[in-house]
Amino acid sequence: MKNIYLFSLVLLLITQFGRAAAAPASVYDFQVEALTGKSVALKTYSGKVLLIVNTASRCGFTPQYQELQSLYDTYKSKGLVVLGFPSNDFGGQEPGSNTEIASFCQKNFGVTFPMFSKGPVSGPGKQPIFKYLTEAVEPGLQGEVSWNFEKFLVDKKGKLIARYRSSVGPKSPPVVEAVEKALK
Repeated sequence: MKNIYLFSLVLLLITQFGRAAAAPASVYDFQVEALTGKSVALKTYSGKVLLIVNTASRCGFTPQYQELQSLYDTYKSKGLVVLGFPSNDFGGQEPGSNTEIASFCQKNFGVTFPMFSKGPVSGPGKQPIFKYLTEAVEPGLQGEVSWNFEKFLVDKKGKLIARYRSSVGPKSPPVVEAVEKALK
């Protein structure tokens, strides 16, 4: 009788409070905030190839915005979407507000690809999408973001398939070849 009571109580608690949240199965399971403050479900990009990049406006790699925009312009009609995530984690190189970041990107590089709210991409307080990209993926692709302009290539199913450090440019042969392969 005691076991039936305990089972009934557990069943009631599960029914009342729901099940624990399931672990994300892909990047499409995340909600993020755009620079404008609007909430965006990444499932909006389902079926697209994504290049997720942590960015900064005052970094030696900042000119990569131009290559990112060029890559986006070249492949967006084939299904590539570049997603920019500004962060001030490294050297305080992204001190501006979301509004200032949007203005800087548009004015200096003509950025038209989606940009999201500034937030941490490393350490214990990193954004959930970066926690997923750096911890909950293939072991060979795990590890903390080490600097601005790291790139994460995600296939059409939302699975991380490649990662490139800051020094690898968006238009470099390894990135372009991987993007073209993922788009097929």
